[in-house]
Amino acid sequence: MSLPRFVRPLLQGCLLASFALAAQAQIKVGVVTSSTGPVALVGLPQKKTVPLLPTKVAGQTVQYISLDDGSDPTASVSAFKKLINEDKVDAIIGPSGSPAAMGVIQFAAEAGVPMLAPVGTAAVVVPMSEQKKWVFKTTQNDEIIARALVQHMSATKIKTVGFIGTADPYGDNWMRVFSALAGKAGIKVVGSERFQRQDTSLTAQALKLMGASPDAILVAAPGSSSVLPSTTLHDVGYKGKVYQTHGAALDDFLRLGGKKVEGTILAASAMLVLDQVPASNPTKKVATEYVKAYEKLNGSKPATFGANVYDAGLLLQAAIPVALKSGKPGTAAFRTALRDALEQIKELPATQGVYTMTPADHSGFDDRGREMIVVKNGRWTLLK
Repeated sequence: MSLPRFVRPLLQGCLLASFALAAQAQIKVGVVTSSTGPVALVGLPQKKTVPLLPTKVAGQTVQYISLDDGSDPTASVSAFKKLINEDKVDAIIGPSGSPAAMGVIQFAAEAGVPMLAPVGTAAVVVPMSEQKKWVFKTTQNDEIIARALVQHMSATKIKTVGFIGTADPYGDNWMRVFSALAGKAGIKVVGSERFQRQDTSLTAQALKLMGASPDAILVAAPGSSSVLPSTTLHDVGYKGKVYQTHGAALDDFLRLGGKKVEGTILAASAMLVLDQVPASNPTKKVATEYVKAYEKLNGSKPATFGANVYDAGLLLQAAIPVALKSGKPGTAAFRTALRDALEQIKELPATQGVYTMTPADHSGFDDRGREMIVVKNGRWTLLK
């Protein structure tokens, strides 16, 4: 039976309205990475990880809107504003750099949009505040990594340490955390130097540290900026132990540093030495699946920085079904519920560790998120 002519436009209008409501119900997640510029060694594997994030959760389609900030904190702010104001996203993953992350927290908080930060500095979530309660960090907090390094230093009778770190929130927080833990362990920090990520010579800083005759030197720098301090210390003839933070946990550190970084010690996630950790390690299964999927898609192994974005996807996958009970995607109620659900995640195995979030801890890792690792014969080796 054919419908009367006056009914057809009404029916078409209803169908169009239904389609519009379905489109509005789609979950939108912004992703801001530094896939070009000085932070690209960190940001590029993060961008290449986006296609591996879940696209269907609890019957809802998840759309990812990926932007490149070119390693420029000002561009990070512009990207966040666009995602929040124009794209109306329900959550944002990123940015890649610690300085950029510190600069966008206020915009995520003011808009009530959960931010999953795959950055090094713990300053994005510590100390907790009204703004930072909207931020969840997908890397180990500095204290967890620093505690492992200090324990190793104590066990190997190191009494004095020199420090060289980036002149930004990453280096600042590492100096604060490490010096406090070292002091409690009876280890004295005898020299402290800083540098900019784009610096091309660190000879002056290396010579000053050598002049203090420390038993060991800790380098606190993320991505490619972690290489030059180590190679410079080698070139000026430093013979003590060199430690690195988890910011150096990428294969490009080995490639760029070559024999000059042999013997470097760091603490990082088990993903760096997956073939060497037992099957009982709670992160091995998830990390292995991620590495295989990334290799299939991109033809190369991912840096741990890419895994930080992958973990953000796992956190959202766990939180979205809970949030949907309180609101529809695209609404303030859903975004608030999503924040609340992220804060309640317990014992979630991921590539970088096991997440248990609390109102006071928006990183959520414990000692299961780290391994002691050394550069031996040009490869990452589990330190036993």
